[in-house]
Amino acid sequence: PGLYKEFPQDFFDLIIIDECHRGSARDDSNWREILEYFEPAYQIGMTATPLREDNRDTYRYFGNPIYTYSLRQGIDDGFLAPYRVHRVISEVDAAGWRPSKGDVDRFGREIPDGEYQTKDFERVIALRARTEAFAKHLSDFMKRTDRFAKTIVFCVDQEHADEMRRALNNLNSDLARKHPDYVARVTSEEGKIGKGHLSRFQELETTTPVILTTSQLLTTGVDAPTCKNVVLARVVNSMSEFKQIVGRGTRLREDYGKLWFNIIDYTGSATQNFADPDFDGYPEIEDEVVIDVAGDEIHEETIISETDDPAVAEERGDYDVGQDAGSNVDDGNDEPRKYYVDGGSIKITSHLVYELDEEGKQLRVIQYTDYTAEKVKTLFSSLDELKDQWADPVKREEVMLELQERGIQFDDLANESGKPEADPLDLLCHIAFNAPLRTRKQRADYLKKNKPDFFDQYGPEARKILTALLDKYTDHGPKQFSIPDSLQVPPISEYGNVMEIANLFGGALQMKTAVDQLQTLLYTEQ
Repeated sequence: PGLYKEFPQDFFDLIIIDECHRGSARDDSNWREILEYFEPAYQIGMTATPLREDNRDTYRYFGNPIYTYSLRQGIDDGFLAPYRVHRVISEVDAAGWRPSKGDVDRFGREIPDGEYQTKDFERVIALRARTEAFAKHLSDFMKRTDRFAKTIVFCVDQEHADEMRRALNNLNSDLARKHPDYVARVTSEEGKIGKGHLSRFQELETTTPVILTTSQLLTTGVDAPTCKNVVLARVVNSMSEFKQIVGRGTRLREDYGKLWFNIIDYTGSATQNFADPDFDGYPEIEDEVVIDVAGDEIHEETIISETDDPAVAEERGDYDVGQDAGSNVDDGNDEPRKYYVDGGSIKITSHLVYELDEEGKQLRVIQYTDYTAEKVKTLFSSLDELKDQWADPVKREEVMLELQERGIQFDDLANESGKPEADPLDLLCHIAFNAPLRTRKQRADYLKKNKPDFFDQYGPEARKILTALLDKYTDHGPKQFSIPDSLQVPPISEYGNVMEIANLFGGALQMKTAVDQLQTLLYTEQ
C-alpha cells in the first residue's frame, strides 16, 4: 500500500492540485487514487489547459470552474507578455503539392499520385525544400530583429526536428562556428544531452542555445522566461496542446528585455486556434438535466468541452499526439513510413501579421505602417514632442525601447515602407504626422554644410573621427553613434585604441560630449 494510507482519510482539510489536467485528471492514475482516498478534503484543481478526453477529463472529476482567468486578462493586467502572430505561407501550403508521374523519393520508391496538403507534410511526405524554406524565413526574420532571441520551433516529429536543426545550423553558420550549440534539438532521443540543452536555454544569463527544435517534448512544463519566438512548423489541432505551446512565450521579464513575443505560424494552426471561441474566455457550457423515473430532477451536470469539429477530430485521430512521434521506421517494418523528396525549391508566398483587436477578442491583419502610426500617436501628442525627445541621446534610447515594447522594429519599418535609406526619426514623423521624408545622407550633408563652427572647435584628427561617425551613420543608421563600439572597427580604429581616440578630444568625457552634441545638432537644426 502507498505511504499516503498511513494518514487518516480526513487528515487534510484542503488539497490544491496544480496542473490538474495531468495525472489527477486520469481515471486510472495513481494520483487519482490518492485524491479519492482523501475524498473528505476540499480539493481545488488549477490548470491553464483543462481536458475532456475519454480517459482524462478535468471536468468530470473537479467539476465546473469556480474561477477563470484568461490570457487576455493576464496581458491587460500586465502579468503576461502580449504577442503578435505572423502567418507565413509557403507555395506548397497554399496550393498543395503533387508529384509528377514516375517521381521517386530518396529511396527510389515511386511516390503515390495525389495532392498533398499541409497536414500531410512530414507525416506522409517529407519535402526537404519546405523545411529549408521555413528555416530561411525564420533566419531572415531573426537577422532583422534579434539573432539571439530565444526561440522554440515545434516540428512534426523527432526526425523533422533534426532536419530543421540542420537547416537552421547551415543558414546561421557564422554564429554556429562561434557557438556550436546555437541551434539544438531537444527530443526524447537526445536524453541527457537534450536535457542539458534545455537547462541552458532556460537560464537567464546563458546566451546559447538560442534556437531549440522539438516535436512534443517542450509543449508543457517548460519555463523559459526569455523565449521571444514560438514557431509552429507542424499542425496543432488540440486546443489544450496549443494553449501549452503559446504558454512557452507568455512569461514577462522586463529586466531582460522580454516584453512581448512572436508566434510565427507556418501551418495555420495559430490563426485557426485563436479564432476558436474555446481559446480565450469562458468555455462553452451545456446544461444536462438528470431526472428519475418519476420525472423529478435529480441533479444538473454542466458539460464543458472544446469545439466539437468532426474534421478536426478526424485529423487528430490520424496523428501521434502527446509523445514524440519517434523514428522514421515503423515497428516491425524496415520500410520508411513516409516518402522523402530532397530536390526542388519552395518559396514563401506571403507573410501576414496579426494582432488582437481593441476588445481583445479577434485577430486582425495589420499594416505595419498603420500600426506604427497608431502607436506613435499614443506615445507622442505632437511632431515636436517626438523630435525633442529623439534629439536627446538618452531620451532617444527610451523612445526606441518604448517602440520595441510595442513590437516596432526599425529595419522592418524601413523595409515595409520601401525607404531603407531614411532615418528612423524621419520614418516615424512621416508615417505618424505626414512630415517630409529625408534620407540619412541628407541630414548628414546638411549638418556638415551648415554647422562648420561645431567641427572647427576640434583638432584635425578629432574632426576626422566625427566626420567618420557621420559617414557610418549615413550608411547604417543612428546605432553607429554607440560609443565605444563604433571606435573599435575601421575606419575609426585606425586612429588608435579607444583611449587614444578619446585623448584627441581632451579625454573620454569630452569625447562623449562631442558625440552627444553631434547627434543633437543632427536632429534639431533641420
